[in-house]
Amino acid sequence: MDSDNAAKTTEDSRLDRLRGTLRRLYHGRTQTALRFQFAVIVLDLAVIAFFVASPVLRDRPSFLWVDYTIAGFLFADTLARGLAASNVLRWLRQPTVWVDIFILVTLLFPYTFANLGFLRVLRLWSLSRSGFIWRPLERRGRGEWRETMQAIVNLMTFLFVVTGFVYASFFRNGSGIEGYVDALYFTVATVTTTGFGDIVLPGVWGKLTAIVTMIIGISLFVKLAQSIFRPSKVFYPCPECALQRHDPDAVFCKSCGHKLQIPEEA
Repeated sequence: MDSDNAAKTTEDSRLDRLRGTLRRLYHGRTQTALRFQFAVIVLDLAVIAFFVASPVLRDRPSFLWVDYTIAGFLFADTLARGLAASNVLRWLRQPTVWVDIFILVTLLFPYTFANLGFLRVLRLWSLSRSGFIWRPLERRGRGEWRETMQAIVNLMTFLFVVTGFVYASFFRNGSGIEGYVDALYFTVATVTTTGFGDIVLPGVWGKLTAIVTMIIGISLFVKLAQSIFRPSKVFYPCPECALQRHDPDAVFCKSCGHKLQIPEEA
């Protein structure tokens, strides 16, 4: 009995050490942690580039090898983030985690979920929502750019998700879309309401796709313009608790109650 308890205690201590190491790597500020975080960001951006190009690369002989390699990376990254979280159950309730799990399933079964592969680009959205990718900006004193950059990421994510959907649903279906570039061209023309008319999606579903794309696209453009010219939050570190984002007319910090003196130009 004592030996069993000792073995269990040893396993628990090893797990605690592993979680502590991962927490320092993912959330620390040491040189080792910063290099690790930068490497993860670079790998994530490479993965997203692969997701964007997946419709074109699907027929290549090496596609499955790359697909499963990325699945391994995403599984390891998701597991490591979960272990690094201070509260695993709260971490699991985050929508971005479920998006990553869904993306992992599509990677493990690429042909079963071939028609949903375009949703993998949502990894860009989940990455931006995690805050992990914005830490280099904040460390360099550019935290005020975060809202604008997030608005750009949201718009880019929407463009590539719609492009993937249009390509998967209307490719060579009498719509004039003969390749991925045609799908991207249609999406950009629709989102910007330019609508040249040389590519028109057929049927009721085609019209509904164009309508939804225009409505959401215009909303994202408005959000982007607001973040540039009139941000909903201003960047001003609280002297007491270091909370960095506040309402433009805030007098007191909503976190600690410290009186703020936000300058007009902020």
